[in-house]
Amino acid sequence: MKNSTYLQLAFNHTFLEFAAAIPHIPRHPNILIEAGTPLIKREGIGVVSRMRQSWGGKVVADLKVVDGAAAEVRMAAQAGASYVTACGTSSIETLRIFIEECKKAGICSVIDMMNVVNPLKTMWQVNLVPDAVYIHRGRDEETAYGKLLQYKHIAKLKGKWDNLVGAAGGIDKKELQSAIFNGANIVVVNIVKPGDPWKGLVLDESFKTSVDQFLQFVVR
Repeated sequence: MKNSTYLQLAFNHTFLEFAAAIPHIPRHPNILIEAGTPLIKREGIGVVSRMRQSWGGKVVADLKVVDGAAAEVRMAAQAGASYVTACGTSSIETLRIFIEECKKAGICSVIDMMNVVNPLKTMWQVNLVPDAVYIHRGRDEETAYGKLLQYKHIAKLKGKWDNLVGAAGGIDKKELQSAIFNGANIVVVNIVKPGDPWKGLVLDESFKTSVDQFLQFVVR
């Protein structure tokens, strides 16, 4: 898996949005489906189970764990998630428990480094290796001048640890290519509605074509 590249499609609105999109998404092993943080907050952890029933592949529960890691990891695993995320800004103890509990539950651990200035330092302090680390530009920062994805961290992280490194936040077709060029294993793309201010894959009449085009960049 660590030698492959994956397209992670993030759903942040409603399950109905996911249900409308899923018939147009190819059943490809290099596609991950994400239950985004806003979606889980809106519809509860049960939405992960519902998505898993429709998708059948790997589902990411973007819980962004900040405390109570053991209980939240178990919650995600029981819902059928393949991956679960924790915030890199959480305490070092929380991140250690998070990684350990993910191993016990047989679920992949992801540390999301949104708002973390030095992901390398955080990893050293935790002193445990998660399955994946995501560099992430927050949604509120997408339109802020100068707030760029810090791709320099990808090479630094991959040079020290044998895990997946992902890129997330305002990914469009151009940014997707940049992320892959800079060595990202997983590229997270938001599914957005027409008129949304954020970048991503627009859920409109050209959605299937757009997904196929994005996938072509990922799978070569």
